[in-house]
Amino acid sequence: MDSTHVTISISHLESQVEPKPPSKEEKKEPKALSFVHNIVSHTREKITSNKQDVRKLIHSAKVGIALVLVSLLYLLDPLYDQVGDNAMWAIMTVVVIFEFYAGATLGKGLNRGIGTILGGGLGCLAAYIAQEVGGTGNSIIIAISVFIFGAGATYTRLVPKIKKRHDYGLMIFILTFNLVAVSGLRAEKVLEIARERLSTIGMGFAVCVFISLVVFPTWASDELHDSTASKFQDLAESLQGCMEDYFRLANEKENEPSASSFSSCKSVLNSKAKDELLANFAKWEPWHGKFGLYYPWGKYLKLGELLRELAASLVSLKHCLQSPRQPSTTLRQSIKEQCEEVGCSLAWSLRELGDSIKKMRKCQQAELIAPKVKAMRVELSSAVSANSKLGQTENIDALAVASFVFLLMEVVEKVQVLAKEVEELGELAGFLTSAH
Repeated sequence: MDSTHVTISISHLESQVEPKPPSKEEKKEPKALSFVHNIVSHTREKITSNKQDVRKLIHSAKVGIALVLVSLLYLLDPLYDQVGDNAMWAIMTVVVIFEFYAGATLGKGLNRGIGTILGGGLGCLAAYIAQEVGGTGNSIIIAISVFIFGAGATYTRLVPKIKKRHDYGLMIFILTFNLVAVSGLRAEKVLEIARERLSTIGMGFAVCVFISLVVFPTWASDELHDSTASKFQDLAESLQGCMEDYFRLANEKENEPSASSFSSCKSVLNSKAKDELLANFAKWEPWHGKFGLYYPWGKYLKLGELLRELAASLVSLKHCLQSPRQPSTTLRQSIKEQCEEVGCSLAWSLRELGDSIKKMRKCQQAELIAPKVKAMRVELSSAVSANSKLGQTENIDALAVASFVFLLMEVVEKVQVLAKEVEELGELAGFLTSAH
């Protein structure tokens, strides 16, 4: 006993008999399941891609229709006589604020309108005061007002919460205030120009909002809701693929982990920026369909963070599969039954959570998920027993298996936290009670 020994518990290791050779059906089953997962993933990607292409074509047509409508201010003499060259502001408004999502169009339009009104009003006031002072004081008043409002609005733009929702409005405010205040026109003419331009901007805004909200609207809230639900399904498939790859027999030809098992994990890990953007747009959207005002979109962002943590844990499991030193088939088979049962329970729980979000029904966390999590802990505890000594620290195979079991335990804990968050979302959003 000349070196340090570590004791790592793995159930039934010493008492485990050599597993019998699997039947042909057992050999084919993992391949068949993996093949089905690949087909399902590929089909889903194709459907999503085709749907996105159709939405892009519809959006392009909507922008074209909006541009035609505001161009009538130039093309029709009666309308041109009313607005004159100010019609260009309506066209500029359509080009600038018409976004892919209805919430983005509405939010950008409201920001532009409010920024224009405030900037124009304060700019007219500054120009009027400067005109009353006259002489050298005219330039001093304008310079001071430009500095105060420009610096103040710029500082406000740097506040994170305001920047997310009102950055565009503040930028328009700064631009409009400077254009109005610095102009050397008389106050009466400034008011007239501001009124005419504001009216044409309002026309462009009205056209954009009407077409965006009425003609085949694209709701950011729907996309965020559906993408969050689909992440649960994707991670469930990734977990199942990981378990199949890990317990695949060494004598099988395909012994490398399938890339498709972890492509969904990478997609989830890279979803933070898109989720935040969709949540911001969703907050601007009016009451529509299944989403009311003041819907808890912040909970979706919290779920996104937890799902990314879970995806990171699954990627860690991937590294166990890709390690150059893999444990023996016998050692892996000794924990196969317990780990596969846990994997199936985890996949079921993730699908149940995703399904509850998609259908907007309460997930019954206390009745269904919690007992499952408790049973998973028992299974993994039985896979790690205090009666098995694996020998010296040089036993890399035992350490590798223990690492895999430990990471699986981490996944169990993260699924439990996810279940609690989904339950809270159901309470805040008023999800319906499940029929069962």
